Amino acid sequence: MIVTIITFIIVFGILVIVHEFGHFYFAKRAGILVREFSVGMGPKAVAFRRNATTYTLRFLPIGGYVRMAGVADDEDDELKPGTPVSLQMGDDGLVHSINASKKTTLFNGIPLSVTATDLEKALWIEGYENGDESEVKHYAVDHDATIVESDGTEVQIAPVDVQFQSAKLWQRMLTNFAGPMNNFILAIITFAILAFMQGGVTTVTTKVAGTTANSVARQVGIKTGDQIVAVNGKKMTSSQSISLLIQDSPNQTVKLGVKRAGTTKTIVVKPAAKTVSGNKIGQIGVKWATATDHSLGAKLAYGVTGSWNITKQIFQVLGRMVTHGFSLNDLGGPVAIFATTSQAAKSGVRQVIYLLAVLSINLGIVNLLPIPALDGGKLLLNIVEGIRGKPLRVETESVITLIGFGLLMLLMVLVTWNDIQRYFF
Repeated sequence: MIVTIITFIIVFGILVIVHEFGHFYFAKRAGILVREFSVGMGPKAVAFRRNATTYTLRFLPIGGYVRMAGVADDEDDELKPGTPVSLQMGDDGLVHSINASKKTTLFNGIPLSVTATDLEKALWIEGYENGDESEVKHYAVDHDATIVESDGTEVQIAPVDVQFQSAKLWQRMLTNFAGPMNNFILAIITFAILAFMQGGVTTVTTKVAGTTANSVARQVGIKTGDQIVAVNGKKMTSSQSISLLIQDSPNQTVKLGVKRAGTTKTIVVKPAAKTVSGNKIGQIGVKWATATDHSLGAKLAYGVTGSWNITKQIFQVLGRMVTHGFSLNDLGGPVAIFATTSQAAKSGVRQVIYLLAVLSINLGIVNLLPIPALDGGKLLLNIVEGIRGKPLRVETESVITLIGFGLLMLLMVLVTWNDIQRYFF
């Protein structure tokens, strides 16, 4: 269990860091202020600041985020009237830090009860100093000043010139796309590493290596050495595609194009129905033959080919969800990933690396879905802005993002509960 937990944290950590670093890097290149780079969610465990960005490690290892200035999901740091703060002044007479937290204390800080602020354009803060309400004191705020938020996290304020919307549209689109892009790059590198670790590239062919006892395949006369080249008249080039079509046809008639000794003939089968993880799928009991290529070119190319094969499988599954109806059993949340990680950890390092590559592609594709709060949803808003010639109002974008986030959280709760029932009950 300890090994599984450590493996889960490492795999999840790599996925999150790589994904969020894509957003981080291109935001920085575009001149967008990244206020916080967080690994994990929930309460803060550790934090430090470097080059205008606060890096935090949070207690729940279930994700992370890059908090860019001015985006809809950036926490509102507006100091409402009556908020008690402490100001740290610099030698230039400007406010360099505003402490709005009770968890930290600024040395020689000036106590102030806020009456009004402008930390985006004019950069000033006003209030009653030391409880004296007879006079409102006005302080100019440095462009790179920091604010210590209520949870004790110190981040830089967000003047309008370094906010997300100040960057060009193509820069914002690239910043939004960079997270999934990094996941695809990680998968390509990981598959290539895996090929070198294995000493070659093993592929599953469409040839039959054998059939299981009392199976449908054996009953209809499918033999070792046969090659399945078509399903219901559709040409097949991979065993994965064949398996998916068979799984979609429990207790249904399926016509297989079988090549034997240079001659192709049609064999009719009716896949047996079997329930797996709450889904009824078809099986005919075929074992697929494999082939291994030990060449350097194959190992290098496997980064791309391995990633592409997994990508095709994911889109095939998404297509089935559209054509055959949506089911929670088609999805997996943290519980399912943890269970899969446990199996991978027992199988060894190679299986863990393979899992990392597969999850990275999944994360990249899912994040590109046009759903508010995901990168794909943000890209969709960018496209709408390009068509309209102007961005949506920040308030409108915030509402859209909030609704999308709420629906995602609801889906996550349902998927997690479904996973608990599947794996524990």
